Amino acid sequence: MEVIRGIPVSSGIVFGRVFRLGKAEHRVSHRRIETADVEEEIDRVDSSFEEAISELELLRDRTRIQLGAEPAKIFEFHVGLLRDPSLRDPIRARIRTDLVVAEWAVADQFRTIADQFAAMGSDVFAQKTADIMDLDRRVLDKLMGETTSRLANLTEPVIIVAHELTPSQTAGIDRKKVLGFATDAGGRTSHVSIVARAIGIPAVVGCHRVTRAVENGDLLIVDGDAGTVIIDPDEETISDYQTRQSKVSEFREGLRETVGLESVTSDGETVTLLGNIEFPDEIESVLANGGAGVGLYRTEFLYLTSGHAPDEEAHLEAYRQAIRMLDGRPLVIRTQDLGADKYTQEQSEEPERNPFLGCRSIRYSLQNLPEFKIQLRAILRAAADGPVKVMFPLISTVMEIRQAKMLLADVAEELDEEGIERGTDVRIGMMVEVPSAALMARAFASEVEFFSIGTNDLIQYTLAVDRGNERVANLYTGANPAVLQLIKIVIRAARRRGVDVSLCGEIAGEPIYTMLLLGLGLRTLSLVPSQIPLIKKVVRSVSIAHCERIARKVGTFDSERQVLNYLRDELRKIDPGSPGGWTAE
Repeated sequence: MEVIRGIPVSSGIVFGRVFRLGKAEHRVSHRRIETADVEEEIDRVDSSFEEAISELELLRDRTRIQLGAEPAKIFEFHVGLLRDPSLRDPIRARIRTDLVVAEWAVADQFRTIADQFAAMGSDVFAQKTADIMDLDRRVLDKLMGETTSRLANLTEPVIIVAHELTPSQTAGIDRKKVLGFATDAGGRTSHVSIVARAIGIPAVVGCHRVTRAVENGDLLIVDGDAGTVIIDPDEETISDYQTRQSKVSEFREGLRETVGLESVTSDGETVTLLGNIEFPDEIESVLANGGAGVGLYRTEFLYLTSGHAPDEEAHLEAYRQAIRMLDGRPLVIRTQDLGADKYTQEQSEEPERNPFLGCRSIRYSLQNLPEFKIQLRAILRAAADGPVKVMFPLISTVMEIRQAKMLLADVAEELDEEGIERGTDVRIGMMVEVPSAALMARAFASEVEFFSIGTNDLIQYTLAVDRGNERVANLYTGANPAVLQLIKIVIRAARRRGVDVSLCGEIAGEPIYTMLLLGLGLRTLSLVPSQIPLIKKVVRSVSIAHCERIARKVGTFDSERQVLNYLRDELRKIDPGSPGGWTAE
């Protein structure tokens, strides 16, 4: 028996036989063509792109119906990339200039882009590297009349073990034939992880060497709660995991009962649970899971799916749709958080070496005022139809928030002069996601009406850890005392100034942190919609007094391991019969 540890990305426990999936790579020869054949080769490229686009649109639509908007947006992004002339034009030019066969020109262009993304050194670009290679294989399939998928021919249920899966491979998984999967590469926020959670298939990624440790037919246990893969388990281990599997099933079934219940602690304190969304139609999932509104509406999809800056009407329609669906419930719109992506990097004369420490988010917006004003105009116009809050991302200096506020005031004045109806009671807030903002929270509290603590970036910037890099994944944790100190500073400053404060990072949806966050003083959490029932269960099981005692105790620890062990033990006390894996870390 061998135990391999990785990153848990989709919960559940499964037993099964290994189906090892090798890397699917086309062998493309560097063949030359005659000048007379150039246009025919270009036509082949165009046809293969259009076939791939049609296939992806079907996959997108099917994914949206079956799995929801969040995983479907991945394929919307893929379609946008294939339609982007900046991808296809260099391929055409290569064929004309170098007189090479279409397959070679396509493969070389995709590889060039993938290498550029990989060299950026960030998790977002690493994810897009996998996306690029997925598209490369899809287009080459069309050109060569082949398919790289071996998953369509499965005859019995298996556990997939691979170096890495593509989003399209994951979305195309037959749930009856694939019990779960484990991969060498990947991170919590990868597209494959998103799709796995949407499907509801247990998955562990970032295992480093699992493909080398198994053979086809090996018995495997994948624990998507604890992040472990067990190869050739003994009888005692099998029996133990079967018991745990049964408890997990019972626990999940019980969560359905919490959806319609109030989110209130045992001593009567209301805790507002909101949803994080990227598309308006995800609001259906927020409400279906018992969410009270939207605490984070990411607006980047408007830019990244089209490949160009959306006009005012496109912004307006998206925001109005969200307002209509929420029907008076709160909506917090985060302004464009762009900068570490293909769209903005193409706007630059020279791509940034480290865009995550460069011109991104509010910095990008304030350097591209006409584009930014279009979004602000749309937000203010939409606010005439229902309650809207506007939130500025990645604020690091007081001057930035003042500039953003002045610009919003200017836009409001312009709309009034033009006689265009707008909202007059739009509350202004900011993300707290860099250490400088947390440390200066008292000053910022005089400038805004609410804070939203974005722990994903706050952890990353505080600890200097790329959260998508499996080699340092163990260092990325919200339990680090330094991170907790910064969260405490923000909450304290907000209380003193009478400023509302919420938390919208991933730890908001991890039950191991819920009691600590309540004990620190948070009363509003914004999280992935599917996690709302689980967090509500914790909220309804505890008192604020108990949570405050937990927070004080955590404040005495000097290591994340101490914090996690203590929080895990406290969570188990809520319901001793609950499966240990529900603690997320």
